[in-house]
Amino acid sequence: MPRLDPHSYNDSTQPETESLDWKARVDFRTHRLHAEVTLTLKEASAGPLDLDTRDLDIRAVVDAQGKPLPFHLAPPEPILGSRLRVELPAGLRQLTVRYRTSPQASALQWLTPSQTAGGQHPFLFSQCQAIHARSVIPLQDTPRIRIRYKAALTLPKALKAVMAAGFVHREEPSVEAVEHYEMPQPIPPYLLAFAVGSLAAKELGPRSRVWAEPELLESAASEFEDVDAMLRVAESLFGAYDWERFDLLTMPPSFPYGGMENPRLTFLTPTLLAGDKSLVNVVAHELAHSWTGNLVTNASAEHFWLNEGFTVFAERRILEALEGPEEAALHAALGRRSLETAIEHFRAHPHLTALRTHLTGIDPDDVFSQVPYEKGYLLLCAMEAMAGRPAFDKYLRKYIDTFRFKALTTEDWVAFTERELPGVLGKVNGESYLHQPGIPASAPSPRSRRLEELQRLMGTVPSQEAVKEWTPSEWQLFLEWLPSDTPRDTLRELDERFQFTKSTNSEVLVSWLVAALRAQYAPALERAEAFLGEVGRMKYLKPLYSTLHSSKEYRSKARAIFQRYAERYHPIARQGIEGILARA
Repeated sequence: MPRLDPHSYNDSTQPETESLDWKARVDFRTHRLHAEVTLTLKEASAGPLDLDTRDLDIRAVVDAQGKPLPFHLAPPEPILGSRLRVELPAGLRQLTVRYRTSPQASALQWLTPSQTAGGQHPFLFSQCQAIHARSVIPLQDTPRIRIRYKAALTLPKALKAVMAAGFVHREEPSVEAVEHYEMPQPIPPYLLAFAVGSLAAKELGPRSRVWAEPELLESAASEFEDVDAMLRVAESLFGAYDWERFDLLTMPPSFPYGGMENPRLTFLTPTLLAGDKSLVNVVAHELAHSWTGNLVTNASAEHFWLNEGFTVFAERRILEALEGPEEAALHAALGRRSLETAIEHFRAHPHLTALRTHLTGIDPDDVFSQVPYEKGYLLLCAMEAMAGRPAFDKYLRKYIDTFRFKALTTEDWVAFTERELPGVLGKVNGESYLHQPGIPASAPSPRSRRLEELQRLMGTVPSQEAVKEWTPSEWQLFLEWLPSDTPRDTLRELDERFQFTKSTNSEVLVSWLVAALRAQYAPALERAEAFLGEVGRMKYLKPLYSTLHSSKEYRSKARAIFQRYAERYHPIARQGIEGILARA
């Protein structure tokens, strides 16, 4: 009974799910969803059906006529959760599971009114990547099985529910409302997504709007007002947009990622609201996922680079078209820096820095890093340089068309690439990217005039005149390139001249705080402590907690800060920080 995904109980000899019909009542008092899901299978089959669950209270399993079906919920395994095995009679294609979620469901975060911008209403949101959908719905939680779904969410009438799906209608039969949604395109389960709270919307263009708490709506609409132009550029590069709408939801501060590419409703961290549109490359990244990830999907977490490496490549092509090759090169240099940091982080486990990973017995959240993003990007850049842009663009379009609404493995990709670009993988030493650790010696490096100017000023205290036209990307690179032994007096001079400790750009601020904390520059500690209470984005939490924990003088402070703010963080983020603080 082969299991093709090491992170799912799904057995390839069993029938696959075709669609879901999900009904859930949101209970803010108990922090539970009281739910039932009807699974329709692609074909009738007798025998066992294994579903993935995590911390679900299974009440009943019945057939389409309401007749009970035999089931067994196995004891939980640390990574996979509990296998729910249902015995199917001959001819059955549809079954319903009645259950409720746990208050500690790993995909859900329940926020109190005080944790929201408005302070008046609670908030709930989901985050199902990589394998957390099973804590919300019992299902075959593997990206290789795509599903369509309908959903009906019952919630307090004063609140609004939004889903990564098409809105159907809202009913208000009593003190509660029911929001109906439908996703007609088949998606991998990790893209199931919804949020419930005090939400308002503003149109950005004919295919896009932004949702946010009312207090943040105007800021979000201003920051993301150019999204329709970005969408048109992406279509010119990668083909027609297959998801009808590209709406955005500005999340509460505790959202653990920069963005999540849920189709029709991308989730975005509020740390992007810098006031100057300097961080909208994250929007370009999530938009690019509409083709690479959402449309063409990795078959399991072992092939995650197929989602993220392609998407970083596509993101930078969008940025190049919108802002020019110089800005795209700055982002590539920042990416190279983050890749080097990730490689160093996994120095004790170098096999995890190959693109094609083997993750049996390993939680995908524990190995989440920039490696699949930036090393995958480098491989595609090398292939583009070898094949030439026109040939590579033709290849990329055909790749998307061939695997549209499908999932594939690295091995599938290699076979396709050898057919369409014969010999190119060998010429760029694709083996060293796919199956060997580290950064290949022949990997391409970004080059531009602005990068050369930055390198000349590396480690200095530049004059105001020299940097008057710098973008936030340049400032971030300048700070990340500061030598690790930069004297405290130099940092003080930099801060007095450029006011880094007061920066409102989160990327620049975190790059500064990491450098300043390393040198134990006192004003940085106070700002870091406050910032760690304001955000929940792991991209910021992890380097700051790591830097604090690596210092004997600040280690106890790191633990105290985490103890103070842990409840504000999403469960995925808490798990990651606990791992950092547990290191020797």
